[in-house]
Amino acid sequence: MTPTDELLTRGVAEVIVASELRQRLADGKPLRLKQGFDPTKPDMHIGHAVGLRKLRKFQELGHQVVLIVGDWTAQIGDPSGRDETRARLSATEVRANAETYMEQFFRVIDRQRTEVRWQSEWFGTFTLEQALDLTGRFTLAQLLAHETFRKRYESGAGLTILELMYPMLQGYDSVAIQADVEFGGTDQKFNILAGRELMAQLGMRPQQVLLLPLIPGTDGRKMSKTFLNTVDITMAPSEMYGRVMSMSDDVLPLYFELLTDIPLAELAELRLELTAGRVNPRDLKMRLAREIVAQFHNAAEGQRAEEAFVRQFVQRELPEQIPDHALHEPTLLVDLMVSAGLAASKSEARRLIDGGGVRVAGNRVEQYDVTLAPGADVVVQVGRRKFLRVI
Repeated sequence: MTPTDELLTRGVAEVIVASELRQRLADGKPLRLKQGFDPTKPDMHIGHAVGLRKLRKFQELGHQVVLIVGDWTAQIGDPSGRDETRARLSATEVRANAETYMEQFFRVIDRQRTEVRWQSEWFGTFTLEQALDLTGRFTLAQLLAHETFRKRYESGAGLTILELMYPMLQGYDSVAIQADVEFGGTDQKFNILAGRELMAQLGMRPQQVLLLPLIPGTDGRKMSKTFLNTVDITMAPSEMYGRVMSMSDDVLPLYFELLTDIPLAELAELRLELTAGRVNPRDLKMRLAREIVAQFHNAAEGQRAEEAFVRQFVQRELPEQIPDHALHEPTLLVDLMVSAGLAASKSEARRLIDGGGVRVAGNRVEQYDVTLAPGADVVVQVGRRKFLRVI
Protein backbone atom coordinates (compact mmCIF):
# COMPACT_ATOMS: atom_id res chain seq x y z
CA MET A 1 0.00 0.00 0.00
CA THR A 2 1.40 3.40 -0.99
CA PRO A 3 1.54 6.34 1.47
CA THR A 4 -1.31 8.00 -0.46
CA ASP A 5 -3.39 4.82 -0.30
CA GLU A 6 -2.96 4.68 3.48
CA LEU A 7 -3.68 8.38 3.84
CA LEU A 8 -6.99 8.05 1.99
CA THR A 9 -8.12 4.69 3.37
CA ARG A 10 -6.88 4.21 6.93
CA GLY A 11 -9.62 5.34 9.27
CA VAL A 12 -11.56 6.87 6.36
CA ALA A 13 -15.22 6.07 5.76
CA GLU A 14 -15.63 7.68 2.33
CA VAL A 15 -13.86 10.01 -0.11
CA ILE A 16 -15.85 12.14 -2.58
CA VAL A 17 -14.47 12.06 -5.25
CA ALA A 18 -11.52 9.70 -4.61
CA SER A 19 -10.01 9.88 -8.11
CA GLU A 20 -10.15 13.68 -8.13
CA LEU A 21 -8.54 13.98 -4.69
CA ARG A 22 -5.79 11.56 -5.68
CA GLN A 23 -5.06 13.70 -8.74
CA ARG A 24 -4.96 16.89 -6.70
CA LEU A 25 -2.51 15.29 -4.28
CA ALA A 26 -0.40 14.07 -7.21
CA ASP A 27 -0.27 17.63 -8.61
CA GLY A 28 1.92 18.53 -5.64
CA LYS A 29 0.27 21.87 -4.84
CA PRO A 30 -0.60 22.65 -1.20
CA LEU A 31 -4.33 22.18 -0.57
CA ARG A 32 -6.57 24.12 1.80
CA LEU A 33 -8.07 21.57 4.20
CA LYS A 34 -11.19 22.63 6.04
CA GLN A 35 -12.70 21.26 9.22
CA GLY A 36 -15.29 23.08 11.28
CA PHE A 37 -16.24 22.80 14.95
CA ASP A 38 -19.32 24.17 16.65
CA PRO A 39 -18.30 25.12 20.22
CA THR A 40 -21.62 24.07 21.77
CA LYS A 41 -19.70 22.61 24.75
CA PRO A 42 -16.38 23.73 26.24
CA ASP A 43 -14.49 20.44 25.86
CA MET A 44 -13.51 18.31 22.89
CA HIS A 45 -13.34 14.52 23.07
CA ILE A 46 -11.20 11.93 21.35
CA GLY A 47 -13.87 11.49 18.69
CA HIS A 48 -12.98 15.01 17.52
CA ALA A 49 -9.31 14.01 17.58
CA VAL A 50 -9.90 11.41 14.85
CA GLY A 51 -10.32 14.18 12.28
CA LEU A 52 -7.54 16.29 13.78
CA ARG A 53 -5.11 13.38 13.57
CA LYS A 54 -5.90 12.94 9.87
CA LEU A 55 -5.42 16.66 9.31
CA ARG A 56 -2.03 16.42 10.99
CA LYS A 57 -0.99 13.72 8.51
CA PHE A 58 -1.88 16.06 5.63
CA GLN A 59 -0.01 18.91 7.33
CA GLU A 60 3.12 16.80 7.43
CA LEU A 61 2.89 16.61 3.61
CA GLY A 62 2.83 20.40 3.36
CA HIS A 63 -0.90 21.11 3.14
CA GLN A 64 -2.64 24.02 4.88
CA VAL A 65 -5.23 23.32 7.57
CA VAL A 66 -8.05 25.82 8.02
CA LEU A 67 -10.06 25.35 11.22
CA ILE A 68 -13.47 27.01 11.21
CA VAL A 69 -14.81 28.03 14.60
CA GLY A 70 -18.58 27.94 14.11
CA ASP A 71 -19.44 30.87 16.35
CA TRP A 72 -22.62 31.48 14.27
CA THR A 73 -23.77 27.95 13.50
CA ALA A 74 -23.16 26.96 17.14
CA GLN A 75 -25.93 29.39 18.10
CA ILE A 76 -28.29 27.28 15.95
CA GLY A 77 -26.83 23.87 16.79
CA ASP A 78 -26.30 21.17 14.16
CA PRO A 79 -29.70 19.43 13.74
CA SER A 80 -28.14 16.24 12.31
CA GLY A 81 -29.41 13.20 14.17
CA ARG A 82 -31.63 15.19 16.53
CA ASP A 83 -35.36 14.66 16.86
CA GLU A 84 -36.03 18.05 18.44
CA THR A 85 -34.87 21.63 18.14
CA ARG A 86 -31.82 22.50 20.22
CA ALA A 87 -31.93 25.21 22.84
CA ARG A 88 -30.16 28.20 21.32
CA LEU A 89 -26.88 29.37 22.81
CA SER A 90 -25.97 33.00 23.29
CA ALA A 91 -23.00 34.54 21.51
CA THR A 92 -21.31 34.94 24.91
CA GLU A 93 -21.69 31.22 25.71
CA VAL A 94 -20.34 30.25 22.32
CA ARG A 95 -17.35 32.58 22.64
CA ALA A 96 -16.48 31.21 26.09
CA ASN A 97 -16.62 27.62 24.81
CA ALA A 98 -14.60 28.50 21.73
CA GLU A 99 -11.75 29.95 23.76
CA THR A 100 -11.16 26.55 25.38
CA TYR A 101 -11.17 24.91 21.94
CA MET A 102 -8.11 26.83 20.81
CA GLU A 103 -5.75 25.15 23.25
CA GLN A 104 -7.31 21.74 22.58
CA PHE A 105 -6.93 21.95 18.78
CA PHE A 106 -3.21 22.33 19.09
CA ARG A 107 -2.69 19.29 21.26
CA VAL A 108 -3.02 17.40 17.97
CA ILE A 109 -2.37 19.64 14.98
CA ASP A 110 0.59 21.92 14.27
CA ARG A 111 -0.24 25.48 15.32
CA GLN A 112 2.33 26.93 12.91
CA ARG A 113 0.66 25.31 9.90
CA THR A 114 -2.92 26.10 10.87
CA GLU A 115 -5.17 29.00 9.93
CA VAL A 116 -7.98 29.60 12.43
CA ARG A 117 -11.03 31.39 11.07
CA TRP A 118 -14.21 32.48 12.84
CA GLN A 119 -17.52 32.50 10.97
CA SER A 120 -18.21 35.96 12.32
CA GLU A 121 -15.57 37.22 9.87
CA TRP A 122 -18.11 36.76 7.05
CA PHE A 123 -21.48 36.26 8.71
CA GLY A 124 -20.97 39.23 11.02
CA THR A 125 -21.48 41.58 8.07
CA PHE A 126 -23.82 39.36 6.03
CA THR A 127 -26.60 41.43 4.49
CA LEU A 128 -30.23 40.44 4.00
CA GLU A 129 -29.58 40.46 0.25
CA GLN A 130 -26.78 37.92 0.69
CA ALA A 131 -28.92 35.76 3.01
CA LEU A 132 -31.78 35.72 0.49
CA ASP A 133 -29.37 34.84 -2.32
CA LEU A 134 -28.00 31.96 -0.27
CA THR A 135 -31.40 30.50 0.63
CA GLY A 136 -32.54 30.88 -2.98
CA ARG A 137 -29.86 28.43 -4.12
CA PHE A 138 -31.42 25.45 -2.30
CA THR A 139 -34.85 23.91 -2.72
CA LEU A 140 -37.05 22.43 -0.02
CA ALA A 141 -36.81 19.06 -1.79
CA GLN A 142 -33.01 19.18 -1.50
CA LEU A 143 -33.16 19.97 2.21
CA LEU A 144 -35.74 17.28 2.94
CA ALA A 145 -33.29 14.76 1.49
CA HIS A 146 -31.46 15.29 4.81
CA GLU A 147 -32.59 12.26 6.83
CA THR A 148 -33.07 14.25 10.04
CA PHE A 149 -35.13 16.94 8.35
CA ARG A 150 -37.25 14.40 6.48
CA LYS A 151 -38.07 12.34 9.57
CA ARG A 152 -39.02 15.37 11.63
CA TYR A 153 -41.10 16.83 8.81
CA GLU A 154 -42.96 13.58 8.17
CA SER A 155 -43.63 12.99 11.87
CA GLY A 156 -44.95 16.52 12.37
CA ALA A 157 -42.20 17.35 14.87
CA GLY A 158 -40.92 20.90 15.11
CA LEU A 159 -38.58 21.91 12.29
CA THR A 160 -37.61 25.57 12.14
CA ILE A 161 -36.52 27.55 9.08
CA LEU A 162 -33.41 28.45 11.09
CA GLU A 163 -32.44 24.78 11.31
CA LEU A 164 -32.99 24.37 7.57
CA MET A 165 -30.39 27.09 7.06
CA TYR A 166 -27.69 25.18 8.94
CA PRO A 167 -26.33 23.21 5.92
CA MET A 168 -26.37 26.38 3.82
CA LEU A 169 -24.33 28.31 6.39
CA GLN A 170 -21.81 25.50 6.80
CA GLY A 171 -21.61 25.25 3.02
CA TYR A 172 -20.92 28.97 2.71
CA ASP A 173 -17.92 28.57 5.03
CA SER A 174 -16.25 26.58 2.24
CA VAL A 175 -16.90 29.43 -0.19
CA ALA A 176 -15.54 32.01 2.25
CA ILE A 177 -12.23 30.25 2.83
CA GLN A 178 -11.95 28.68 -0.65
CA ALA A 179 -11.64 25.12 0.66
CA ASP A 180 -10.06 22.40 -1.45
CA VAL A 181 -11.02 19.52 0.86
CA GLU A 182 -13.47 19.38 3.76
CA PHE A 183 -13.09 16.85 6.58
CA GLY A 184 -15.90 15.68 8.85
CA GLY A 185 -17.67 12.75 10.46
CA THR A 186 -20.07 10.61 8.49
CA ASP A 187 -22.95 12.46 10.14
CA GLN A 188 -21.75 15.61 8.36
CA LYS A 189 -22.05 14.23 4.82
CA PHE A 190 -25.18 16.19 3.89
CA ASN A 191 -23.78 19.48 5.20
CA ILE A 192 -20.41 19.01 3.50
CA LEU A 193 -22.02 18.11 0.18
CA ALA A 194 -24.09 21.31 0.49
CA GLY A 195 -20.79 23.20 0.44
CA ARG A 196 -19.67 21.30 -2.62
CA GLU A 197 -22.96 22.10 -4.38
CA LEU A 198 -22.78 25.79 -3.47
CA MET A 199 -19.20 26.14 -4.70
CA ALA A 200 -20.17 24.63 -8.06
CA GLN A 201 -23.12 27.01 -8.39
CA LEU A 202 -20.81 29.97 -7.79
CA GLY A 203 -18.35 28.84 -10.45
CA MET A 204 -15.71 27.64 -7.99
CA ARG A 205 -13.88 24.34 -8.10
CA PRO A 206 -15.97 22.08 -5.80
CA GLN A 207 -14.24 20.92 -2.66
CA GLN A 208 -13.35 17.26 -2.22
CA VAL A 209 -14.83 15.45 0.78
CA LEU A 210 -13.12 13.15 3.27
CA LEU A 211 -15.51 11.53 5.75
CA LEU A 212 -14.32 9.88 8.96
CA PRO A 213 -16.12 7.22 11.01
CA LEU A 214 -17.81 8.09 14.30
CA ILE A 215 -16.37 6.23 17.26
CA PRO A 216 -18.45 4.60 20.01
CA GLY A 217 -18.34 5.98 23.52
CA THR A 218 -18.17 4.24 26.87
CA ASP A 219 -21.76 2.95 26.55
CA GLY A 220 -21.48 1.71 22.96
CA ARG A 221 -23.48 4.57 21.44
CA LYS A 222 -21.90 7.30 19.31
CA MET A 223 -19.45 9.27 21.42
CA SER A 224 -21.30 12.46 22.23
CA LYS A 225 -21.58 15.03 24.99
CA THR A 226 -25.34 14.46 24.79
CA PHE A 227 -24.89 10.86 25.97
CA LEU A 228 -22.28 11.67 28.64
CA ASN A 229 -20.12 8.85 27.25
CA THR A 230 -17.05 10.75 26.13
CA VAL A 231 -13.33 10.59 26.76
CA ASP A 232 -12.45 14.28 26.87
CA ILE A 233 -8.98 15.30 25.76
CA THR A 234 -8.64 17.57 28.80
CA MET A 235 -9.39 14.79 31.30
CA ALA A 236 -6.84 13.99 33.99
CA PRO A 237 -4.58 11.09 32.93
CA SER A 238 -6.02 8.60 35.42
CA GLU A 239 -9.62 9.38 34.44
CA MET A 240 -8.80 9.23 30.72
CA TYR A 241 -7.07 5.88 31.20
CA GLY A 242 -10.00 4.52 33.20
CA ARG A 243 -12.56 5.67 30.63
CA VAL A 244 -10.71 3.83 27.85
CA MET A 245 -10.47 0.71 30.01
CA SER A 246 -14.24 0.81 30.51
CA MET A 247 -14.84 0.48 26.75
CA SER A 248 -16.21 -2.69 25.19
CA ASP A 249 -13.56 -5.06 23.80
CA ASP A 250 -15.29 -4.67 20.42
CA VAL A 251 -13.89 -1.15 19.94
CA LEU A 252 -10.24 -2.20 20.09
CA PRO A 253 -9.49 -2.66 16.35
CA LEU A 254 -11.28 0.57 15.41
CA TYR A 255 -9.62 2.58 18.17
CA PHE A 256 -6.15 1.27 17.28
CA GLU A 257 -6.79 2.16 13.63
CA LEU A 258 -8.10 5.68 14.27
CA LEU A 259 -6.28 6.81 17.40
CA THR A 260 -2.82 5.25 17.16
CA ASP A 261 -0.09 5.00 14.56
CA ILE A 262 0.61 1.27 14.78
CA PRO A 263 1.60 -0.12 11.36
CA LEU A 264 -1.16 -1.61 9.24
CA ALA A 265 0.52 -5.04 9.27
CA GLU A 266 0.48 -5.02 13.07
CA LEU A 267 -3.15 -3.86 13.04
CA ALA A 268 -4.10 -6.79 10.80
CA GLU A 269 -2.31 -9.20 13.13
CA LEU A 270 -4.08 -7.65 16.13
CA ARG A 271 -7.45 -8.30 14.50
CA LEU A 272 -6.54 -11.93 13.82
CA GLU A 273 -5.28 -12.46 17.38
CA LEU A 274 -8.48 -11.05 18.84
CA THR A 275 -10.73 -13.10 16.56
CA ALA A 276 -8.82 -16.29 17.37
CA GLY A 277 -8.82 -15.58 21.10
CA ARG A 278 -5.03 -15.75 21.27
CA VAL A 279 -4.66 -12.46 23.13
CA ASN A 280 -6.22 -11.08 26.30
CA PRO A 281 -8.32 -8.05 25.28
CA ARG A 282 -7.49 -6.40 28.61
CA ASP A 283 -3.78 -6.36 27.72
CA LEU A 284 -4.53 -4.65 24.40
CA LYS A 285 -6.89 -2.22 26.08
CA MET A 286 -4.20 -1.27 28.59
CA ARG A 287 -1.79 -0.57 25.74
CA LEU A 288 -4.43 1.52 23.98
CA ALA A 289 -5.26 3.49 27.13
CA ARG A 290 -1.57 4.15 27.77
CA GLU A 291 -1.02 5.39 24.22
CA ILE A 292 -4.07 7.67 24.28
CA VAL A 293 -3.00 9.25 27.59
CA ALA A 294 0.51 9.72 26.17
CA GLN A 295 -0.91 11.57 23.17
CA PHE A 296 -2.82 14.15 25.16
CA HIS A 297 -0.48 14.37 28.15
CA ASN A 298 2.86 12.56 27.88
CA ALA A 299 4.35 9.06 28.05
CA ALA A 300 5.26 9.36 31.73
CA GLU A 301 1.66 10.24 32.64
CA GLY A 302 0.45 7.28 30.60
CA GLN A 303 2.73 4.94 32.52
CA ARG A 304 1.70 6.39 35.90
CA ALA A 305 -1.99 6.10 35.01
CA GLU A 306 -1.46 2.45 34.10
CA GLU A 307 0.39 1.70 37.34
CA ALA A 308 -2.42 3.30 39.36
CA PHE A 309 -5.01 1.29 37.43
CA VAL A 310 -3.17 -1.97 38.06
CA ARG A 311 -2.90 -1.25 41.78
CA GLN A 312 -6.58 -0.39 42.09
CA PHE A 313 -8.30 -2.85 39.76
CA VAL A 314 -5.88 -5.72 39.16
CA GLN A 315 -4.17 -5.95 42.54
CA ARG A 316 -7.27 -4.56 44.30
CA GLU A 317 -5.35 -1.93 46.22
CA LEU A 318 -6.87 1.39 47.21
CA PRO A 319 -6.02 4.53 45.24
CA GLU A 320 -3.17 6.62 46.63
CA GLN A 321 -5.38 9.68 47.02
CA ILE A 322 -8.87 9.32 48.53
CA PRO A 323 -10.92 12.39 49.54
CA ASP A 324 -11.87 12.69 53.21
CA HIS A 325 -15.39 13.24 54.51
CA ALA A 326 -15.90 14.25 58.13
CA LEU A 327 -18.84 12.94 60.15
CA HIS A 328 -20.08 14.73 63.26
CA GLU A 329 -22.93 12.37 64.11
CA PRO A 330 -24.11 8.87 63.22
CA THR A 331 -25.26 8.91 59.57
CA LEU A 332 -27.06 6.41 57.38
CA LEU A 333 -24.85 5.23 54.53
CA VAL A 334 -27.48 6.16 51.91
CA ASP A 335 -27.56 9.73 53.30
CA LEU A 336 -23.77 9.91 53.27
CA MET A 337 -23.64 8.74 49.66
CA VAL A 338 -25.96 11.57 48.60
CA SER A 339 -24.30 14.31 50.67
CA ALA A 340 -20.82 13.27 49.50
CA GLY A 341 -21.82 13.11 45.83
CA LEU A 342 -21.42 9.34 45.51
CA ALA A 343 -25.06 9.05 44.42
CA ALA A 344 -27.49 11.59 42.98
CA SER A 345 -30.36 10.56 45.28
CA LYS A 346 -31.34 8.11 48.00
CA SER A 347 -33.15 5.97 45.45
CA GLU A 348 -29.99 5.77 43.33
CA ALA A 349 -27.97 4.91 46.45
CA ARG A 350 -30.34 2.03 47.18
CA ARG A 351 -30.10 0.81 43.58
CA LEU A 352 -26.31 0.81 43.84
CA ILE A 353 -26.52 -1.23 47.05
CA ASP A 354 -28.95 -3.66 45.41
CA GLY A 355 -26.53 -4.06 42.53
CA GLY A 356 -23.68 -4.97 44.85
CA GLY A 357 -21.68 -1.89 43.93
CA VAL A 358 -21.20 -0.43 47.42
CA ARG A 359 -18.50 -1.49 49.87
CA VAL A 360 -17.50 -0.26 53.33
CA ALA A 361 -14.04 -1.23 54.56
CA GLY A 362 -13.88 -3.68 51.67
CA ASN A 363 -17.10 -5.48 52.60
CA ARG A 364 -20.08 -5.48 50.26
CA VAL A 365 -23.09 -3.66 51.68
CA GLU A 366 -26.38 -5.54 51.38
CA GLN A 367 -28.72 -3.56 53.65
CA TYR A 368 -30.03 0.00 53.46
CA ASP A 369 -29.83 0.64 57.22
CA VAL A 370 -26.03 0.60 57.54
CA THR A 371 -24.99 3.52 59.76
CA LEU A 372 -21.52 5.07 60.00
CA ALA A 373 -20.35 6.73 63.20
CA PRO A 374 -17.92 9.64 63.70
CA GLY A 375 -14.35 8.42 63.96
CA ALA A 376 -15.08 5.25 61.99
CA ASP A 377 -12.06 5.81 59.70
CA VAL A 378 -13.30 3.51 56.93
CA VAL A 379 -13.25 3.73 53.15
CA VAL A 380 -16.56 3.77 51.28
CA GLN A 381 -16.37 2.53 47.70
CA VAL A 382 -19.11 3.00 45.11
CA GLY A 383 -18.62 1.25 41.81
CA ARG A 384 -15.08 0.84 40.54
CA ARG A 385 -13.84 4.41 40.71
CA LYS A 386 -15.56 6.34 43.51
CA PHE A 387 -13.90 6.30 46.93
CA LEU A 388 -14.38 8.28 50.13
CA ARG A 389 -12.60 8.04 53.48
CA VAL A 390 -14.90 8.68 56.45
CA ILE A 391 -13.08 10.49 59.25
